[in-house]
Amino acid sequence: MNTKAARHSDPVANELDPDKIAQILRQSGHVPGLRGDMLSVLSTKGISHDHWRVGDSGLVLRIPRMNQWGLNAADALIYQAAAFDRAAASGHVPKCRAVIDPSDAFPRGALLVDGVEGRPPALPDDLPAIAEALAAIHALPIPAADELEPLQVHRNPVGAALLVIEEQAIFLPRAGLADAAEASIVEDLEWAREFAGRGEPDFPQSLVCTDAHPGNFLIDAQGKAWFVDLEKALYGAVPIDLAHVTLLTSTGWDPDCTGDLTSLEVKRFYQQYLNLVGRQRADELRPWLLPMRRLTWLRTITWFVRWKVQWSSADHTAMRNTRMAGHINGHIAQCFEPNVVAATRRDWLAPNSLTN
Repeated sequence: MNTKAARHSDPVANELDPDKIAQILRQSGHVPGLRGDMLSVLSTKGISHDHWRVGDSGLVLRIPRMNQWGLNAADALIYQAAAFDRAAASGHVPKCRAVIDPSDAFPRGALLVDGVEGRPPALPDDLPAIAEALAAIHALPIPAADELEPLQVHRNPVGAALLVIEEQAIFLPRAGLADAAEASIVEDLEWAREFAGRGEPDFPQSLVCTDAHPGNFLIDAQGKAWFVDLEKALYGAVPIDLAHVTLLTSTGWDPDCTGDLTSLEVKRFYQQYLNLVGRQRADELRPWLLPMRRLTWLRTITWFVRWKVQWSSADHTAMRNTRMAGHINGHIAQCFEPNVVAATRRDWLAPNSLTN
């Protein structure tokens, strides 16, 4: 049988057998009549997942390669399926149609989700659409306490962020950064420890994306933004999502969606979001926007530190796509440059009206 349509330049993608995958999908009843040559690789640039188009069914296979939280294959699928199911009610997240259990053909299983015909966001033009998507996701009702699982709940989001930061900052002495960059990170880490002692936000939690960098959104033909990566969705603090969309650490992550936003463009994005959620909610969030922007940068930059020390070797699963690997390493190196670190930190160290 001809399966060339599913072959890809990425050697890891080629470890999967399209004929066996098609057989699994046929037998499951989800895609009757599917053949291996009807499968095609959409993308292998993600760190944790590959995406395959399933013929003309309008469905996409979301195939895990690793889990950044260390979940086993079955638990990771359960977690993400629940996240897709809950977030889809926003109208800005595709629906998960089936969970494909791990097997010899699918070592980590897969999710079968609705495909989104769209393009990567153009920055800053598509920021209003992203603000609308986030506002819709964040507005979803929170389940009863006994129905929150399997999703994580960060009842103390500042403390939860600091815990992640501390775990990642362990690698800082081995990262070989310029003295000025390392000193800046250490200074912000000391601030974070002090800030965490002041207490936690009193605004209501929301379903948040967590990994809300612009490359995890698609823009459809109508200009609507769709969030498509639910690996780290949880119940937590909205300001972390807003920061993650607009920090340089995020806006340069995806090679197909890059942009160095100005302070004015970032301010407009925040204001667009606050206008969407109403005055009461905006007033609850506003005091926390800059502090949690700082925490989000610190969480991300220390993740970059861990990446540089632990994950950037050529044989790591996350580095299988050579184009993406080269881009990520270059982007991370840029974010470590002392002048870039200083420019980013001006958001919270210099007087500004970013979130007024």
